[in-house]
Amino acid sequence: MKDQQPLIEIKNVSKRFIKRIDFAAKIASKVGVDIHEEVVHAVDQVSFVINQGEVVGLVGESGCGKSTLGRMVAAITQPTSGEICYQGKDIARMKPGDAKNASLKIQMIFQDPLSSLNPRMRVESIIGEAPRVHKLVSKSEYGSFIEDLMKRCGLDPSFRRRYPHQFSGGQRQRIGIARALAVNPHLIVCDESVSGLDVSIQAQILNLFMALRDELKLTYLFISHDIGVVEHISDRVMVMYLGRLVESATTETLFDAAVHPYTKALLNEIPRLDKRAMDYEPVSGEIPSPLNPPTGCHFHPRCPDATDVCKAEVPTLKEIAPNHWVACHDCYLKDGNHDG
Repeated sequence: MKDQQPLIEIKNVSKRFIKRIDFAAKIASKVGVDIHEEVVHAVDQVSFVINQGEVVGLVGESGCGKSTLGRMVAAITQPTSGEICYQGKDIARMKPGDAKNASLKIQMIFQDPLSSLNPRMRVESIIGEAPRVHKLVSKSEYGSFIEDLMKRCGLDPSFRRRYPHQFSGGQRQRIGIARALAVNPHLIVCDESVSGLDVSIQAQILNLFMALRDELKLTYLFISHDIGVVEHISDRVMVMYLGRLVESATTETLFDAAVHPYTKALLNEIPRLDKRAMDYEPVSGEIPSPLNPPTGCHFHPRCPDATDVCKAEVPTLKEIAPNHWVACHDCYLKDGNHDG
């Protein structure tokens, strides 16, 4: 895997959302009222790669920046700084035609299928609009194309003239999957794609994702707050906290030998048969506001092992074992790699 060119490479990507002050606030600030622009630090200097055919899980608590990062990978949201490269080329610097082709090869499936599907469009139009507009399918092939795609995603083609509200939640998610597949993507970003579904339906959708991966040689970035779900679908897992990656490893390594305190806390929340007698508690404390993130390591206010260096210095991702990366000063000290 190390010798092949990554399908996607994220290089020091950050995203800031700035709430500008209006005219009245500007007047108030001139007379001494403490009013200033608010900056949300949604994603902070994130770097990683996704190789062809991988399923990469991205986990973390709500508000940590997972969805924003996913939307930047899918070119729906533009980064404030950094590069997003597709097959070795920065998408932002591509020629318009190449950038359009790259954006078609990266599709996104959203958390709420009802709000992401146009309620005034029939299913056949929802699925077929993009391939028709981009001339990926001819008029003569259009009907059979829609039918084949619906069957592949577990939908009855006889329902093609129905509207989204006439389907169940699981069926609507299948429509979203069919829409993403309609443009022959290489990478699909799944943003909490099963979180709103019943457990039995979740399993069906996850099985569909894996079947499509094998059949179409797809690559996934699977975003979820449920680390238990990610365990079953991912080859590799990245853990995110308040806009930064704190640990990344193969799924087996992460679940058997996690080292970052935040990762350990998330894993301790997963119910397992061998721990059925224990009481499950969420990670202690509340996630800080991205409007005013802590200095140094963002996790230090909630970390039981935090030291003074954690409050002062930002830890960088370091490879502590083959394909196992962690951003934690305490782990560097234990590993003998801390420079300070």
